[in-house]
Amino acid sequence: MSFNIALSGIQAINEQLNSISNNIANAGTYGYKAQRANFSAMYAGGTPTGTQIGSVTQNIALTGGVLNTGRALDAAINGKGFFVSKTASGEEVYSRVGIFNKDGADYLVDSAGRRVQGAQLDPSQPDSEGIKGDIKIPTGQIAPKASTSIDFEANLSSDWKMPAAAFPDAATPPTPATPPASDTYNMQKVTVVYDSKGVSHTVTQYFRRPDDTGSTVDVYTLVDGVPAQPAAAYQTTLTFGLDGKLTTPADANNTITWTPDGASPMTIKVDYTDTTFYAGEASTSTNVADGYTTGAYVGLEVGSDGVVVAKYSNNQKQAVGQILLATFANEDALTPVNDTSWSASADVGTINKDNKPGSTGAGELSMGMLEGSNVDITSELVNLMGSQRNYQANSKVITTENQMLQSLMQAL
Repeated sequence: MSFNIALSGIQAINEQLNSISNNIANAGTYGYKAQRANFSAMYAGGTPTGTQIGSVTQNIALTGGVLNTGRALDAAINGKGFFVSKTASGEEVYSRVGIFNKDGADYLVDSAGRRVQGAQLDPSQPDSEGIKGDIKIPTGQIAPKASTSIDFEANLSSDWKMPAAAFPDAATPPTPATPPASDTYNMQKVTVVYDSKGVSHTVTQYFRRPDDTGSTVDVYTLVDGVPAQPAAAYQTTLTFGLDGKLTTPADANNTITWTPDGASPMTIKVDYTDTTFYAGEASTSTNVADGYTTGAYVGLEVGSDGVVVAKYSNNQKQAVGQILLATFANEDALTPVNDTSWSASADVGTINKDNKPGSTGAGELSMGMLEGSNVDITSELVNLMGSQRNYQANSKVITTENQMLQSLMQAL
């Protein structure tokens, strides 16, 4: 009997060594969770029969150290939750390793080439929750958007003097071939706008103080070198109060209309809100038009909220997907599978696969980082030495049993 008991101890220790060696081998594996083999005693009718590995537990709750990779598509989960991926056979697996890429079919995939699960977002419907499933990245060109407004904010210096020469009036307007002379204005600003086909146009504003003492500034606006329409848009007067703040026009807008060749008619409002007339140097803090030309896909980025953003050559970005995290009522019941992942059985209880990163129950993402293994090498080496001593002790029992049997046989 003692021989069998010692043999069961050696078999159990061999299984324990599998867990210890697996932990040590994966000490540098991203997202790996250490496991522990738990011994349990065996009895038959109250008589001890040895030991066995009763269970193998995982230390999933303990987060590994976060490693800075600097790669924009690497993500570590700062808290609870697992990334959800789908294998080629349609099986869902769960992982803490956020190494993302775009595959040849334009789907967002993990480091094992499995399609990341989440919500497909429609850029034209920013408030939509999207359709759950694979996340496909639109890599075609983004359509142009016609400009409708120019946000302009500046300080037009009250120290300006009236220019020596008169600015061309509507009767003798400037042309692209003969632009206004530099001695006819105090400041010039150019803004690029786009029509419905994505063709760029220039809106040039010439600021001129009409006298040396008043609180008004005339603005002459040209579109592609030609006076803006209607006539009132060509010459607009900005009037400022005694406090240097804009009072006229009351809506702080100058509306320009024109029809570009081969494109839809355009109406652009130039918004002068918060433009001032203070002493000192003239400065422009904002000169931005909305709209953009067509753009080609150039890359991908993921935010800490899990939103997948496609980037285009025209400096535009659009949200195209939302990575969702899974949480489990009993995450310790997850079954380890290849590629540092887990599969779920009925023992995990309730599964919630709709958690947005940073929402209740799920951690947010730390971009440019990866979660390391939670293996404690020191503890594993101590456990390894303990296993070695236990193995030697059980071997000694077998040796002693063998010697006793030999002595008995010799005595007969």
